[in-house]
Amino acid sequence: MKNHIPNIETRPQEEIREFQDKQLLKMLAYVSTHSKYYSSLFEEKGIDISAIHGCDDLIKLPLTTKDDLCKHNEDFICVPHEKIVDYITTSGTLGDPVTFAMTDKDLDRLAYNEYLSLSCAGGSEKDIFQLMTTIDRRFMAGLAYFLGARRLGAGIIRVGNGMPELQWDTIKRMKPSAFIVVPSFLLKLIEYAESNNINYRDTGVKKAICIGESLRNPDFSLTTLGKKIIEKWDIDLYSTYASTEMSTAFTECEHAHGGHHHPELIIVEFLDDNNKPVAATEAGEVTVTTLGVEGMPLLRFKTGDICYHYTEPCACGRTTTRLGPVIGRKKQMIKFKGTTLYPPALFDILDNIDGIENYVVEVFTNDIGTDEILIRIGTKEADEHFETRLKDHFRAKLRVAPSIVIDSVENIDKIKFPEESRKAISFIDKRI
Repeated sequence: MKNHIPNIETRPQEEIREFQDKQLLKMLAYVSTHSKYYSSLFEEKGIDISAIHGCDDLIKLPLTTKDDLCKHNEDFICVPHEKIVDYITTSGTLGDPVTFAMTDKDLDRLAYNEYLSLSCAGGSEKDIFQLMTTIDRRFMAGLAYFLGARRLGAGIIRVGNGMPELQWDTIKRMKPSAFIVVPSFLLKLIEYAESNNINYRDTGVKKAICIGESLRNPDFSLTTLGKKIIEKWDIDLYSTYASTEMSTAFTECEHAHGGHHHPELIIVEFLDDNNKPVAATEAGEVTVTTLGVEGMPLLRFKTGDICYHYTEPCACGRTTTRLGPVIGRKKQMIKFKGTTLYPPALFDILDNIDGIENYVVEVFTNDIGTDEILIRIGTKEADEHFETRLKDHFRAKLRVAPSIVIDSVENIDKIKFPEESRKAISFIDKRI
């Protein structure tokens, strides 16, 4: 391994595919023997895994959905309970939370994954990472970053989410070189620093590994959120895409042209609405098969996330497939007045309007059975023309204008940060 890049990630695509063919056969043999869910499914569908010879045959195998995980959660577990050392729960963004059982081997795999992820973002044993995501409440992300930094040999400061005052006190005392953070929280840190005469540009912090919110548009240009951060604080921003179900991250390198695939950990497909593979020029639903997972491996799991993908070699030396920014979640697609929208398009507009402190986007079904959008906006600067200007801005950008409700910043914060949630909530789907 040179510069933290495994050899397999620099090989020609044909060699990577041959490697994954072998790993897929091992995975199928494992789940057919140890997974009650998959062994029953194979029997029910009449699937003979000996007829599967590699990734080209994935199309012959059944898909796994979030509904399957919710309905048959226990049946996916492949190990006796005495082998489970950690229980993870998904955030339930698109439905009921699902529990994932992890063995000691799975935690080692998680550490290796995040070691690769941090390395991809230029991390090394010389770094000190300030962790601004929760490591408790059965949340995978914080645990993964802690294990990855430890594997990398770097320092990590487990501050957790929120608490700008504590974050700045920690920065002053322990002098981290990098943040692991939800990007919008960086703006909160900057706002706090400006209000308290803190010279945030002179801290020694060089980069931020950003999770949970998009930093880039499909053409890899910065979103409004990314631009706002960079305009204030000239640090390197790295996007990373991951989910509990895949136990794997796709993280940008310094060239910022998509998150890199780690073929030793996961097989990834991009499927259209008919579950057929899309061309590299088309957006498809990210669908993953986990490799090397012992507790709860998944076969062809549909994430619900829509992305473009890229197969040409990267300037960093990796030849693996790269994922573009998430365009949206399939279940969050909105058909509004004849226009197809995803929440990130709305977020990008709202992030670019002065005077908006915070917001929540709600979607519901109207009296005639079609989608309606209501945006609740927290602001301290609204005048009688504020709502009209907002709607004109939406029409200019999207050709349609949602309903707007002006509220206090404090009330919107209560909606965005409910006590039981581990993530900020910006989109609420109330459709029937």
